[in-house]
Amino acid sequence: MITKEKFFKRTLTFTPGVRFFHWVRAFSIFFLIFSGFYIAYPFLTPNPNPEPTGFLIATFRSFHVIAGFLLISVSIFRLYLFLSTTRKTNEKVYASDLFSAKMWIGQIKNYLFMGAHPHVKGVYNPIQFFAYLILAILVLIISLSGVILYYNVYHNGLGAILEPCFKWLEVAVGGLANVRKIHHITTWAIIIFIPVHVYMVVWNAVKHPDGGADSIVGGYRYQEVAKEN
Repeated sequence: MITKEKFFKRTLTFTPGVRFFHWVRAFSIFFLIFSGFYIAYPFLTPNPNPEPTGFLIATFRSFHVIAGFLLISVSIFRLYLFLSTTRKTNEKVYASDLFSAKMWIGQIKNYLFMGAHPHVKGVYNPIQFFAYLILAILVLIISLSGVILYYNVYHNGLGAILEPCFKWLEVAVGGLANVRKIHHITTWAIIIFIPVHVYMVVWNAVKHPDGGADSIVGGYRYQEVAKEN
């Protein structure tokens, strides 16, 4: 039996920092969704106790706040990496595909099994890049609304510093009740994004093994190349 020898080129797609912050942000979002729904509707109650120890919702709220500021911190640093990194694998290099009608049409045809995968400059195709841009906007909205909700509960310390900075935004959207609605609606938008994101990642990994889906774990992508003589 004769087998054909194949050669692959290993390319660094995601740096360790990018991969680390991706997973920190992912786990933060999952925890924030769970704890946020519990705060909105406390479906767990501690056992009756005459001692003042049944502070389950306060515990959830505290960890929700911690995860929220963790998400904000990671998102800020991720934006810094996006703007400052000069590597060729940086997203800025292949963001131009987002404005190419030819790339959009080619990618849509590929998703519909009507054409080959278009040659993109990086690991993201234009639809993926646009989806991540929308996610960044959603994270910004939920972070700002979360900060407003935070300083309306914690009036001292950091809350006292944040209130004069963001009070104008609370007033601009019509008050605290509307901020809560925006926070809740944005949460559902992120929930809808998650299964779509996972599906597209798995789809690309199965149909295009060098599409970069596995590189968010290992950091590298492997592309088949011709044998050098």
